[in-house]
Amino acid sequence: MADFIIMPKQGQSVESCIITKWNKQVGDDVKVGDVLFSYETDKATFEEEAATAGILLAILAKEGEDVPCLNNVAIIGGQGEDISVMNGAAKTQDVRQAGDEKVQAAVVEPSGPIIETTQRTNEDSRVFVSPRAKKTAERQGMDAAMATPSGPNGRIIERDIYRLSEETAQSPAAPQQAVPTADVSAEPGDYTDEKLSNVRKVIAKAMHASLSNMAQLTNHTSFDTTKLLEYRKQIKARKTETGVEDITLNDMILFAVSRVLKNYPSLNAHYLDDKMRLFHTVNLGIAVDTDRGLLVPTLFGADKKSLGEISRDAKALIKAAQSGRIAPGLLADGTFTVTNLGSLGVEVFTPVINPPQTAILGVCSIVPRVRETDGELKQYPAMGLSLTYDHRAVDGAPAARFAKELCNALENFDLLLAI
Repeated sequence: MADFIIMPKQGQSVESCIITKWNKQVGDDVKVGDVLFSYETDKATFEEEAATAGILLAILAKEGEDVPCLNNVAIIGGQGEDISVMNGAAKTQDVRQAGDEKVQAAVVEPSGPIIETTQRTNEDSRVFVSPRAKKTAERQGMDAAMATPSGPNGRIIERDIYRLSEETAQSPAAPQQAVPTADVSAEPGDYTDEKLSNVRKVIAKAMHASLSNMAQLTNHTSFDTTKLLEYRKQIKARKTETGVEDITLNDMILFAVSRVLKNYPSLNAHYLDDKMRLFHTVNLGIAVDTDRGLLVPTLFGADKKSLGEISRDAKALIKAAQSGRIAPGLLADGTFTVTNLGSLGVEVFTPVINPPQTAILGVCSIVPRVRETDGELKQYPAMGLSLTYDHRAVDGAPAARFAKELCNALENFDLLLAI
């Protein structure tokens, strides 16, 4: 009997995955353990192995297609098996030769969550809207029925709502004034068009949604790194002598954040529309630059780890993220994120929050500054910190107090370790 192959669900926060390559084609023999296809989320890449043997009778999703998790993507069955009535929703799309038998490739109604329906102006037509798309449309004050469907069987899914929102924003509210024309067309050799990767598209959508749906505000501050640099110097000397694990400035910042953050529950939280989820432990997201784009692995229970444990575990997470094969569970459930651009010489920036978190800390470079001490101007090394917070969840005063306490903890790092 033929079986459906579904798109796996990689973690609770993953709603869909993009098929990057089919390793088997319609009519191919399939053995248990054979890699059927590879796919990716906005976080990592995976391979799906066959759990049953047989003939690949149908491919229901093309390469490059964004498929909702748990939806059908293929059918495996016996040679020449009739699959036209599977689930009562098959539609012949392609016919290929498999040995001496013809195998039909079918498009089958995907199994997934029950969908809502809404009415267009035409009484005889109905448009199907996924619950997620309906909620997004309501949040943006849009009529979901006006979106152009791109989901299975003409279903409107969330990305269609975002596309409708972008098209609406780009529509001119009034006739544009004529602009004098000039011959400014580029020569064919002056530019190169590079198609966006699927991961870049997902990241772009997530960042746009973050800025569109939050009231984000950034406070910039700085602290004296004299003692922090001196302590790091001592650690490096000990590493040379004893071979202990190297501790970076970023490790030390993660340690300080994990301790101070517990005093500010609204910053160590998720904003969930009608409620705030306040966490009793600190799960730090660490922004990592990879070849595939920005990934944010989670350092779980950071507030319970020593400086050495944070250094070791953070390095392992960063390495796994850069390899592109990190476990999905390590890319979710962060309660606060730290992103560091200091090594690239950035003196101040505005990091974007990773929803549903309520805040993110940007770490900047060290620059020389001058201040008056005992009536004299003295130079000191200052590191900038940029705290972006969701003003729906966090007021300016507690955000400022958190930044001030964090700066004080970093300026007196030896005392922080003693607590």
